[in-house]
This record gives sequence, structure tokens and C-alpha cells, in this order.
Amino acid sequence: MEQFHISFMRRCIELAGKGFGYVSPNPVVGSVIVYDGKIIGEGYHRKYGEAHAEVNAVNSVKDKSLLKKSTIYVSLEPCAHVGKTPACADMIIREGIPEVVIGSVDPYFQVAGKGIQKLETAGRKVITGVLEKECVELNKRFYTYHTKKRPYIILKWAQTRDGFVDYVRKPGTDIKAFWITNEYCKTLVHKWRTEEDAFLVGMNTVILDNPQLTARNWFGRNPLRVAIDELCELDVSFQIFDNQADTIIFNSKKDLVKGNLSYIKIDFTTDIIPQILDVLYDRQIQSLVVEGGSQTLETFISAGLWDEARIFTGDHFFGKGLRAPVFNANPFKSEVFGNSELRWYYNKI
Repeated sequence: MEQFHISFMRRCIELAGKGFGYVSPNPVVGSVIVYDGKIIGEGYHRKYGEAHAEVNAVNSVKDKSLLKKSTIYVSLEPCAHVGKTPACADMIIREGIPEVVIGSVDPYFQVAGKGIQKLETAGRKVITGVLEKECVELNKRFYTYHTKKRPYIILKWAQTRDGFVDYVRKPGTDIKAFWITNEYCKTLVHKWRTEEDAFLVGMNTVILDNPQLTARNWFGRNPLRVAIDELCELDVSFQIFDNQADTIIFNSKKDLVKGNLSYIKIDFTTDIIPQILDVLYDRQIQSLVVEGGSQTLETFISAGLWDEARIFTGDHFFGKGLRAPVFNANPFKSEVFGNSELRWYYNKI
């Protein structure tokens, strides 16, 4: 593969990453336009419902006459259908750009090779598969959503050096939650909340920790908050009912919508996880972070329903308490933040 193709596609990937937290349920996409070996325009998909990367790249070119002698690079196949915005493949053809270099093919059925076909039919030279692995990784949420028909699932928890996630606490006791990691890790989690579509917790986590599940320590949108409460026992005084973000309570009692709070009834006599994932899929939720508690995490692990895990280990020893979920996988990456370590895992299944 030509080295200059790789170099320009890397820039596309870099640009695309700026769209995280703003474009879902669309994919993140970056694009550059090259004339005579130099970038003369670049763009990325900035916000859902607004112009796509290719359009922003074309609009950034000062001398539009150069487009007919240029190559456009794009990390994901240009769309061929009209949705909230016009088809990018049509725009490329209309602007007379003669060559298109694509990172990965779009898995969405309304595109899925149709953009490439349209470009080739119009006589454009199309090169595909440049840094394909990296481009697919960039949009792993989008690919999982369209190929597996469910959100991309991320497991997250913090544990001590000796493998505990908490002391043994019961509702009504005075034992407060112990913060296992440090403030940097807390800020990082809030950043993730702006990048992922939804965060899920079980009822016990709501009762014991009273989490807000918002991005208070980072600039950006709040995720959808999801809680499991079979018998609708959670009091509305808990922080997940504070109207700061859209919230879903999965239960066995009622369907009810009140403002940005939705109670959704599911069947607790059978496996609830597929039911939850189906609802989230229907709502175009492309990524889900399972934040706790231990029992809820174990349920996803046992079912093999996870794609990625992010596990913090703090510099503390409990000696006894609530054990971290049983997890048998090898990390693909680790980072150290002061006295805490973060390990990243992928589900190879």
C-alpha cells in the first residue's frame, strides 16, 4: 500500500475522533482532500444531523477548481442515500473529484457498498481498505450496532489490589462508599460519559451509592441513564431521578413516560439482558457502559455479552468485602494514573 495513502488516512482517523460524543447514532468520520501531495481541505462529522465529513472537507477548500484534480480521503465509505443530509457520494461526483480513497466499508444496509458502486459507475477511481482495521476500530460501536443488532457493551469497575470492589454494605447502614481510585480516574470516567450513549446500574448500586451518572466533571452531553428495578422500589429522591438526563427504569410493573423519565416493563421470569438490549437497540443506543453493581456485571460476563472491559485497580487493600467480578481475560492495554492502574480488555469471542 502506498505510504502517502496511509499518511493521509491517519489524518482522517485523527479528525474523526473529534466527533466522539456528538454524532451518535451516526459514525465518526474524517476526510481530507489532497492536491499535488498536499492537503488543501479537511473536515469531520461534527454533530448528528449536520454536514458529513466529506461535505465539510469540500467546503474548507478555498480554490474549488482544484477539486477536479484532487483525491478525497475518507475513513468510512461515503453515504449513498439521503437522510438528514444529502448523499455524500452524489456530492463527490457533482464536484468532479476524480479519485476517492476509503478506509472501511459502511455496514449500514442503506450504504454497505452502494456508495462505492455509485462512485465507480460515475467513473471515479476508488481505492478501499486503507488502514481498514484502524478505521473499523474507530467505529466499533457503529459496526457492532449494525452487525450484532445491539449496543457495543463496555464493562467498568474499580477494585482494590486484593480484588474487592466494596465493603459489605446493606441498605440503611452508615457505611459509606469508599472511593478506590483517585480524582484523575473519576474525571476520566466523566469524560467517558460524554462519549458513550448509555450507562447502566442495578438497583443495589442506586440504593447504596446514589449515583448521578452524569458528566459533571467534563464538558459534553450526559448519557442515557439506565437502572434495573424489578418491583419499582426505588424512591424518586435518588439522584438518577433528578431530571438532569434521560433515564430508563426497567421493571416488571408498568410502562410510563414522565418528562425525560421512562419506566419500561419487561419480563423478569426470563433473561432480562436481551430484552434490555433490544429496547436500547430500538432507541438507537450504540454503546452501553455497565457500571455496576457486581451482580449486574457478573450477569453480562456469564452471558458473554460484552465487547470491552475497563478495570481500575486502586492502591488499597480491603482484606474482606465484596469480591470483584470473576473475569478471565488478558489485557490488551494498561495505563497508570498516579496510584491507580487502568487495564483494558477485549472480548475475543
